[in-house]
Amino acid sequence: MPHPTALLRLFAASALLLGSSLAQAQYSWIGENGVRQFSDRPPPPSTPPSKILKAPGRAYAAPAAEPPAAAPAETKPAPGWAAREADYRKRMKEREEQDKKNAQQADRQRDVEQRCEWARSARAQVESGIRIGNVDPQGERRFASDEERAAGEAALALRVDIADADAGLDLGAGAAGPFAALFDVALAIRL
Repeated sequence: MPHPTALLRLFAASALLLGSSLAQAQYSWIGENGVRQFSDRPPPPSTPPSKILKAPGRAYAAPAAEPPAAAPAETKPAPGWAAREADYRKRMKEREEQDKKNAQQADRQRDVEQRCEWARSARAQVESGIRIGNVDPQGERRFASDEERAAGEAALALRVDIADADAGLDLGAGAAGPFAALFDVALAIRL
């Protein structure tokens, strides 16, 4: 006959095994956000019975397949590698053209800023009152008269205003008309 202590041990072990199975998650359901939930407490009352996967005394139920979403009337086939390659080359060509255009705009802006700075500097030299001189083709030094200085001042003021307005005036070409002599003198001083 088995010893009473052994029977007591067998009874305690079976009680522990039975209790541990009850401690495991007894409920399983699909929550509102579509995530599977596990708990030892029942799901919220708002959960429909079709979403409850496992409950005590009920076998495991696989999640019901949701009906497929309505397919759009027309679906385009995925583009082949040749179409994707052509698309890529088109985008790269557009990007290169845009980069080239941006570089040209930056060069033009830099050129305009240099011209404006030069025109302001030349005007400041003429307005400063210092003598403006030039060496003529015979090698003799020649100074601008007061009339030439006034004419040059007017021409430079006009060029500064135009350069500031970015009218595309070529300041390096010299002045035209009666202001040519003084403007060329100011140009020679700048160099």
